[in-house]
Amino acid sequence: MKRYLRKWLCTAALLALLPILAPAGDAKVAQAREENDTILNGIYIGEIELSGMTADEAYETVNEFVEGLKNRRVTFGVVGDCYVAVTAGDLGLQWDNTEVVEEAAALGKKGNFIKRYKAIQDLKKGNQVYELELSLDEDAVRTVLEEQCAEYDIPAENATMTRVNGSFTISEGQTGEAINVEESLVKIVEYLTGDWDYQDAAIDLAVDVTEPMGSEDELSKIKDVLGTFTTSYSTSSSARCKNVENGCSLINGTIVYPGEEFSTYETIKPFTEANGYYPAGSYLNGKVVESIGGGICQVSTTLYNAVLLSELDVTERNNHSMIVTYVEPSMDAAIAESSGKDFKFVNNLNYPIYIEGSTSNKTITFTIYGVEERAATHKVRYESETLSVTQPDYEVITASESQSVGYIDVSSAHIGYTAQLWKIVEENGEEVSREVINKSTYKVSPRSAVVGVSTDNAAYAARIQAAIASGSIDTCKAEAAAIKAEIAAAAQQQADLEAYYQALAQQELEAQQAAELAGEP
Repeated sequence: MKRYLRKWLCTAALLALLPILAPAGDAKVAQAREENDTILNGIYIGEIELSGMTADEAYETVNEFVEGLKNRRVTFGVVGDCYVAVTAGDLGLQWDNTEVVEEAAALGKKGNFIKRYKAIQDLKKGNQVYELELSLDEDAVRTVLEEQCAEYDIPAENATMTRVNGSFTISEGQTGEAINVEESLVKIVEYLTGDWDYQDAAIDLAVDVTEPMGSEDELSKIKDVLGTFTTSYSTSSSARCKNVENGCSLINGTIVYPGEEFSTYETIKPFTEANGYYPAGSYLNGKVVESIGGGICQVSTTLYNAVLLSELDVTERNNHSMIVTYVEPSMDAAIAESSGKDFKFVNNLNYPIYIEGSTSNKTITFTIYGVEERAATHKVRYESETLSVTQPDYEVITASESQSVGYIDVSSAHIGYTAQLWKIVEENGEEVSREVINKSTYKVSPRSAVVGVSTDNAAYAARIQAAIASGSIDTCKAEAAAIKAEIAAAAQQQADLEAYYQALAQQELEAQQAAELAGEP
């Protein structure tokens, strides 16, 4: 049996090779070779028939087809009834498996005789279809989603309330809708590289829905005063007063929901003139300097004490570098853009809270409203305890060539402190607990002065240098004042003398004019 099979296979091989081996003219040989270089009938890549093409022709045909696909319109359904239309090319459409052309061209042409014979017979029974594999540039898709589609996102707006003339007005919130970029990306890639029919396409993107926090029923329960605190800025400059009032207004009306963290810095930034701030005094490296927003720490400090009385959860608080005068030591809360200092707290209660901020008669007040769940017998108070005091024991005098003799700018000394703040809880008038909630260290800062030394007068220069050498700011102040008075007196004397000579000249002129009118020679 095996002998007959081998004989049959050899005969079949001979018959298959006869068209090539049989004597024929050059035209027939060339035709046979050409047919041998072209793709067999019934071979496809995707929906593209490659029969009779060379490998190069097949590649160009498929590539042209893919290039045409890049112009197909792809429409994304975004938030609401909006849509964004792009082309497949905008999404980085590419043909991935270009090597499949060589595989298609080799079918029935390469390998042993049996393999080729079987491939030819299979093609007679049905077409051989190779998959057309496409891909997208995920970065390009993500860019379209983030820059074109996400602009239609609708942010969630929580329910709000305002307090005017002692009563609250409540406004309902708005549901938020936003494109889920990563889920939408997967959806787009899977469709255009899998189920796509190569026509214009429409794809609904994945959208996340965010429900607003708060409701009219929930907010209507906010009536109780949980804590209130007031500080004065009556001695502040006009610019500092404006900064305090501006910062207070930016916080006023804020609602903090249960579990939410409030950041003072994030609420009142940026410290720019465009945001309502002015240059005023603030602490920097142990000195008082002018900076935009100077004085804003009084806002965070006042709020800090209202938060403490409300017994909310303080998550970040920093003391000032030097002591402040509007609250006791350890009762302050500094914020600073440069150092990242912030005052933060979390609403650890079961209901939302409302922060009311107000300014009047150069005082700032923060009142926190909520639902009072503490017993009427529960009282909380705070006591500042000073642990140590460090007095400055020297003065700093800086000579300035850029300022004239007679100029002096004095900065007050700051006493150094270490302090701690106690929280004391009473029930039914009896103290039940006492704990330290913060410890603060305030730097000592010596009294300092900048003294002008620029002058062409050798005597003045010697006198002011001698005052600086004494190491006493008061001596410098006295000498600077004396020199300034002398300079002013000399200037006045010179002015008086010039006025006298001008008056004489005027008198002579008037006398000459009178003589001319009288006809005198």
